[in-house]
Amino acid sequence: MSTLEIISRRPTGMPPISTPKAPPLLFVHGAFSGAWIWDAKFLPWFAARGWEAHAVSLRGHGNSEGRDRLHDFGIADYIDDVLEAADRLSAPPVLIGHSMGGMVVQRALAKRRFPAGVLMASAPPYGLLSSTMGLAWRSPYVFQQMSMLMTFGEKAIDPDAIRRAMFSDKMPRAEAAKYESYLQEESRRVLLDIGGWIPFPVLPPRDMPMLVMGAEEDLLFPRAEVVATAATLGTQPVFMPGMGHAMMLEQDWQTAAERVEAWITATVTAEVA
Repeated sequence: MSTLEIISRRPTGMPPISTPKAPPLLFVHGAFSGAWIWDAKFLPWFAARGWEAHAVSLRGHGNSEGRDRLHDFGIADYIDDVLEAADRLSAPPVLIGHSMGGMVVQRALAKRRFPAGVLMASAPPYGLLSSTMGLAWRSPYVFQQMSMLMTFGEKAIDPDAIRRAMFSDKMPRAEAAKYESYLQEESRRVLLDIGGWIPFPVLPPRDMPMLVMGAEEDLLFPRAEVVATAATLGTQPVFMPGMGHAMMLEQDWQTAAERVEAWITATVTAEVA
C-alpha cells in the first residue's frame, strides 16, 4: 500500500455545525500531473460552495510515495489508489476523473459502487490508439512533442507544444508556463496498459449515473472521441465551448465547475436527500 497525497478542501464560510453537501467529491488527475491540478481552482471553488472536495495524487505523482518506482506501476495500481482514497473519506464519493484519470475512474466504478462518475476530457474506455493516431494528423508537432514527453520526461520538450496540447488559445502564455512547471513523467507501464486498442473495455454498470464532458478545442480527445466514449457508456456528452484539454485550469474554468456541480446536484444529491 502506498502513502497517498490527498488534498482536502472542506466547506468554507460555514459554521462548524453545518453539514456539508453530500456526497463528497474525489477528483482524479490525468497523466503527467498530480492533485495540484485540481487544487489550483476547482477544490477551493467547490469547498466555498459547501462541498467536501478532495483530490488524490496517484502513486508516483505529486507528493505521493513511489516517484522513484513510477515505471513499475500499472493502471490497476492507480485504481487501487482511488479506492483507497475513497475509503478515507466521510462517505462514498462522486468520482471525477480527467484524461487518464477518467480511465481510472471508469474502472474504479466497475469494481465498486459509487454515487456517480464524471469524466472530463477523459481517455476513452477502448484505449488511446485512435486518439493518438488522430493527434498525429491533427497536430504532428504536438504529437512528436508528447512522444518526447513520454520517452524523455518534461525537460526534453518544447513548452509551447504542451501549452497547445493542454489549453485553448485564450490561455495566457505566462499562466500556462506556471502550470507546465508542475508536469512530471508518467509510468511507461500505464501508457502501455492503455495506449493500444482495448477490444473488451472494462465498463461501469449501465445504471451508473455518468457525466461525460468534452472540451471543444481539445487536441487530445476531440469531439468524435468524446461522443464515442459517451455512447459506449450509454449516455450523451456535453461540450464546453472554447476550452482546451485542461478544463479545470482554463480561463473559463468556472463554467466547467458550474456544469459539474449542477449535474451532481440534479442527479445525485436529490437521491441522497
